[in-house]
This record gives sequence, C-alpha cells and structure tokens, in this order.
Amino acid sequence: MTRAATKERTTKETSISISIDVDGPTGTVEVSTGMPFFDHMLDQIGRHGGFDLTIRAEGDLQVDGHHTVEDVGILLGQTFAEALGDKAGVRRFASGLFPLDEALVEVALDLSGRPFVVYDVPFGEVLPLGDPPFNPEMAEHFWQSFATGAGMTLHVTRKAGKNTHHVVEATFKGVARCLRDAVRVEGSGVPSTKGSL
Repeated sequence: MTRAATKERTTKETSISISIDVDGPTGTVEVSTGMPFFDHMLDQIGRHGGFDLTIRAEGDLQVDGHHTVEDVGILLGQTFAEALGDKAGVRRFASGLFPLDEALVEVALDLSGRPFVVYDVPFGEVLPLGDPPFNPEMAEHFWQSFATGAGMTLHVTRKAGKNTHHVVEATFKGVARCLRDAVRVEGSGVPSTKGSL
C-alpha cells in the first residue's frame, strides 16, 4: 500500500499545493514558498523525515509571512494525515533529544488523532531570518497548525541554545526525525485500545 497524498488549498491569502509520500522511495524534496529560510526549514521535514515532499506556496508576503506559514502548516498536516490513512501498524509514538551545535531541543509526539501542542521554545532577542524575513516566533504557529491538521499531540522544548537559526532548525529536524520513527510500520493493527486513531 502506498502511503501518499496530494492536496491543494486556495484562499484570498494563499494558494498552496502539497504532495507527500511518507515512505519516500526517491528522496525527492522540492519546496518553494517565497521565503528562503522557511523553505530551508520545510526541506528539513522531508529530508530528515525520509519523505518525498513537494510544497508549492504563493502567499501575501507583502503583508508578511504569517498567512503563508500558517496555511502551509495546516495543509501539510492534513496531507500527512491523509497519507497515513487509518495508521494501521504504525509505531505511533516517538521522542528524542536533537542537538544543532549549541542548541538542544527535546521532541515527543503521538499520532493520537487528538491535536494538542506544548511548545516551550523561548528566544532572547527575536531576529528575523532570511529575505523576505521569517519571524522565528512563527515556528510555534507552524507546529500548532501542522499538529491540528495532522491530528497529533506534539511537545517541543528548548533545552539549550543561543543562536536563533540553530534553535529553530533543531526543532524542525527533531520533529522530522520523530515523525520518521512514529510512522514506521511495526505491526498490522491500529495501535490503540479504542481501535482507531
């Protein structure tokens, strides 16, 4: 069975198309949102998650990046959930500590079907990243949007780190690696006493 999906979403603020294959047979990642730093972060999801991933987004960047980041998160979560289907046989849970130079981030997630996010990643001075700029505070909003669309519980905690780029990138790499572990097929039944996720 192929665990893949493609979805599109168009509003007055954004137009987005996303394709994902969670089993990533080709290792292809193509991302274009108009914000180079955000593209770099989304690339981490595909590469460290082991997914084939294509994201094309056009948004009202003349306003700021908020709508583009939010809507990509929503649609990516929904596309991810559709690709997983009934989640039969998946490992479901994953967690770990993920370093990037001086930064260290802890991630724990559950493909529970119940969206909930605890995001404790404080910054000192918030510095925009890239041009057009990506506001680091939007990383939290992205993960909230993604987890809601995907129907998953997600905890992300900064354990150490001073460089804004490193801290944000560690969160994306850490979540990606946990997603890679959580979607791994280990059995045949749905891993829940309820019989569904």
